Amino acid sequence: MSKDISLREHLVKLLKGGNAHAEFEKVIEDFPVELRGKTPKGAEHSPWELLEHMRIAQSDILEFWRDADHTSPNWPEGYWPGTPAPPDAKAWDKSVKAFRKDLKSMCDLVSDKKTDLYAKIPHGSGQTILREALLAADHNSYHLGQIVLVRRLLGTWG
Repeated sequence: MSKDISLREHLVKLLKGGNAHAEFEKVIEDFPVELRGKTPKGAEHSPWELLEHMRIAQSDILEFWRDADHTSPNWPEGYWPGTPAPPDAKAWDKSVKAFRKDLKSMCDLVSDKKTDLYAKIPHGSGQTILREALLAADHNSYHLGQIVLVRRLLGTWG
């Protein structure tokens, strides 16, 4: 196996989670509707806030890769939802679906041999696809860990 293929496979695994990192699907699986907007004592954010933050940030990273005209949200307010609870049950499902779709797009781009992982993104300031993939994986892993902690504090994890 070539080093290039191996690197791409490792990046996809890192983006998807598993091994030493929580997997998105396992973390959100069977999340009780009534707890999605709760911020337990000792936590800074609700599950909804963390999910939406992950979705927004991941989408921003992906769109930065793909679109030279993309404008990132204002920091920090543009990266967080306005309320601790989803406006309705459909909002949670919509966020999960969008997160999955963007994650798949990232994995597809990283897996594509035509994608030069080391080339600087033309409209960036030195970033590469490799750097952005690692950033997304790191960011997602961090906040998935927070969701696990919040689930534990809410009594709905393992």
